[in-house]
Amino acid sequence: MPHDELEMIEYRDQPAVLIFGGSDEAIARARAAAAAADCRVVAAAPLGEAAARLDVTAVDAIYAEIGDDRGGEGDAALLPLLDRFAAEAAAGRPGVIAAPLARLDLVAARAWRDDIHLLADPDLAERASALALASRPLPSRLHDIGRQNGSTLLHQLSADAARIAQLLASLSGNEPGAAPAPEIEAEEPAMEAATIRALIRARRLRDDYFQSDLFADPAWDMLLDLMAARLEHKRVAVSSLCIAAAVPATTALRWIKALTERGLFVRSADPRDGRRVYIELSDEAARAVNAYLRAIQRIAPAVI
Repeated sequence: MPHDELEMIEYRDQPAVLIFGGSDEAIARARAAAAAADCRVVAAAPLGEAAARLDVTAVDAIYAEIGDDRGGEGDAALLPLLDRFAAEAAAGRPGVIAAPLARLDLVAARAWRDDIHLLADPDLAERASALALASRPLPSRLHDIGRQNGSTLLHQLSADAARIAQLLASLSGNEPGAAPAPEIEAEEPAMEAATIRALIRARRLRDDYFQSDLFADPAWDMLLDLMAARLEHKRVAVSSLCIAAAVPATTALRWIKALTERGLFVRSADPRDGRRVYIELSDEAARAVNAYLRAIQRIAPAVI
């Protein structure tokens, strides 16, 4: 073979993915995400065929695109799929699940794992980024994606995850050279829920005067919302907390997972409905939020 022809040969190691969708349109979106992430689609099938396909197909990652037609695809097909995704992830095969916000609580109740990327109302970039991360687990696998369409998307999502980790490390005092956290008074009087709700409304008012992403702080917005709910004796579903975060739902989900891992949030199942989970503040986080707000109130009463 001539030397010029040898130089034209490109050796590629595209990850293999198996995709499932609730409709033809959903499968088309999944295929577009796989193409953008430079993944090879081994097969595409309806949600109800997941178990049979997974039993005989070896892939690097699995991807499900769930629609919002609850009367169409139905929970009869969706629930076994979510349970199988959790089992596959536990066995070392990561997955990506994209769902509309209306079905997020059901998905979070059955497939909440670090090795399953949950996406809520995602765009193509979010789908492709998550699939690229799931199909190329680092550092266990080396893969040169410098010339691939998904590289920029992967780098964006990796940078987002790194930023979350860095901020949480600083929050918990694990950052090198970080000042020790102040002692929290155990008997600090509880704030009123109405006061915290007013503070939340004031934070949202900024969006009328500045671009909303200029002051995006999903962790703090969710902490405030959960604190108010705690004082009101209300429970907050995952989907509701994503809305309170005031950022794209998929970004909010990553924050919820990270804050849960840090012990600031606690997941609790709905005893009357196994298809839903709630997010609550841990007792320690609640004491910290309350003590902080009381400290601000003493310094500048008009602020709170």
